[in-house]
Amino acid sequence: MSRGFVKEGDQEEPVVIPKRAILPDGTINYVTQRGYELLQEELGALENELGTIDHENETDRRRANTLIHGKIKLLKERIASARKLNVNAEKKNEVRFGAVVTFKNLTNNSTQMVSIVGVDEADVAQGKISFTTPIAKALTGSQVGEVIDFKLGSEVRKLKILNIDY
Repeated sequence: MSRGFVKEGDQEEPVVIPKRAILPDGTINYVTQRGYELLQEELGALENELGTIDHENETDRRRANTLIHGKIKLLKERIASARKLNVNAEKKNEVRFGAVVTFKNLTNNSTQMVSIVGVDEADVAQGKISFTTPIAKALTGSQVGEVIDFKLGSEVRKLKILNIDY
């Protein structure tokens, strides 16, 4: 049927499936054990939500169903690509994936603590940063007492590693 014969009110907006956290092309999807567990919990919650869709309006039910199925598909792809790293096997004297790092910004004399985690587990408000972020890349490989240069645009900040924990 030609689109010319469809009433304007009958046209339905497409369902937009929100994208997951960005994982740069060619980057291995490293996750901590906790990050992997969180992905599994999220999948379980979505599957439970799928079973409880209750909309009287058929269009709303279909749209909710499509949205949840889309989220599940993206999540399963992310889980399938996940590569759990055993943070206990990491060198304890060096910043690596899974480390909790305390450092001092010598430029403004502030101290900060961050955990370097997978892209899906990252939450800046909780001090969890993705291993793909520029600051995580700058910190990786450094040791306690070392001062590193962190380039932020045209500015270079001096960061001193105070503590590394796993």
